Amino acid sequence: MISILENLHLCLFSNSICQIPSFAHGKAAGFNSKEIIHCSNMSIDIDTKLLLVFSFFCFNGVFAGGNGGRTADLGVEGFEQHGRWLSHYKGRSSGLFNVKKFGARADGLTDDSKAFRAAWKKACQATGEVDLVIPTGTYLVGPVKFAGPCKNVSKITVRVKGYLKATTNLSKYGDGAGWVEFRWVDGLTLTGGGTFDGQGAKAWPYNRCPTDFNCKLLPTNVKFLAMNKTVVRSITSVNSKFFHIALVECKNFKGSKIKISAPADSPNTDGIHIERSSSVHFSRSLIGTGDDCISIGQGNSQVTITGISCGPGHGISVGSLGRYKDEGDVRGLVVRDCTMTGTTNGIRIKTWANSPGRSAATNMTFENIDMNNVTNPIIINQAYCPFTSCTPKGPSQVQLSDIYFKKIKGTSSSAVAVALECSKGIPCQDIYLEDVHLELASGEKQATSTCKNVRAKYIGTQIPPPCA
Repeated sequence: MISILENLHLCLFSNSICQIPSFAHGKAAGFNSKEIIHCSNMSIDIDTKLLLVFSFFCFNGVFAGGNGGRTADLGVEGFEQHGRWLSHYKGRSSGLFNVKKFGARADGLTDDSKAFRAAWKKACQATGEVDLVIPTGTYLVGPVKFAGPCKNVSKITVRVKGYLKATTNLSKYGDGAGWVEFRWVDGLTLTGGGTFDGQGAKAWPYNRCPTDFNCKLLPTNVKFLAMNKTVVRSITSVNSKFFHIALVECKNFKGSKIKISAPADSPNTDGIHIERSSSVHFSRSLIGTGDDCISIGQGNSQVTITGISCGPGHGISVGSLGRYKDEGDVRGLVVRDCTMTGTTNGIRIKTWANSPGRSAATNMTFENIDMNNVTNPIIINQAYCPFTSCTPKGPSQVQLSDIYFKKIKGTSSSAVAVALECSKGIPCQDIYLEDVHLELASGEKQATSTCKNVRAKYIGTQIPPPCA
């Protein structure tokens, strides 16, 4: 049978009159599941659903503008344009993939990893816009890797509505791997209001990183590797074994309305860690954990953090930097409109002494930050050492410059509210403090500032007073 598009081509280019039965009469006119389009002396049987597509053309004057079914005169350009529209209509979405259809039990006891992998495989092989759904229920999962590229998928949305529990068998995870890991995918959206529970309490006793420089890394709750055009919205991460969310080599990443929770004493449970990534924006999220609420690692550019509520935790940190050879620079960071409550640091920049190579962190702005009973509200530490003791053999080789602290206000639980300790080998350059107002939380004496290897520049209000 001649294809519909071929018949349309014949109709249009022969200047034939194309007549479609009026939809105003619907089934009352006796139309069955098949309707007939008459073009001159030939007829085409098409499904009623496709008539909805053709009706778009007809009622907009494509085939027969106005009354009485006048002859269409599209010409070659008009036909090509509407051909492209039809092609887009046909390829917009190819399906919904529900993990339960692939065998997920959602009973919290059965390992549903196989069903998750199978559902992802089919979704990634589909075309157009795709939805993978994890319905309400409790799923024992992991580790699971959702890998691309998904060559024919224009957008893939993973809707997590259920409660995901990580397996506590550490032998199933690789060193530094993710529990739920997305990699090499363009156009992913992760949303749905669901929860990722790392069940970290059973793993934290095995974390040696606070005391061992060469420790084995426990799994991250949700890890993104080499992703592009990613959106993460309205998900929750609790009790991760290590980091809650980690980005590595990602571009064009947006995260919002994220909730992160772990005990204040849980080790290395950074809320969001970003490394070697660009054009990243996290906003409007609540983070309370045992380490940095957000940590900006090496090799990042154009990262924006806004509207974050942090506490408990170690604040928002740049670093640690300078630990490894050939680290990338950090450039273009903005942290704005955030609140720290009861954290052990507020805004912190930390670099290791004895850096094996040179790098830089520059063009960074921290603005409109509220501190509520925070230890070390503003701190630069270029002799960072997380272990019980360190013996520095040389200064940090990380150059810090063009750093702005603006409108930082609130209360400090430590006597020193502003501590700027820069590298003796490469002193900080162009450090600005503007309108800083930090009182002691106890309400007793005035807080103080300390400075080392830096000549900071001060603008506006300065409480505590600037360094001598």
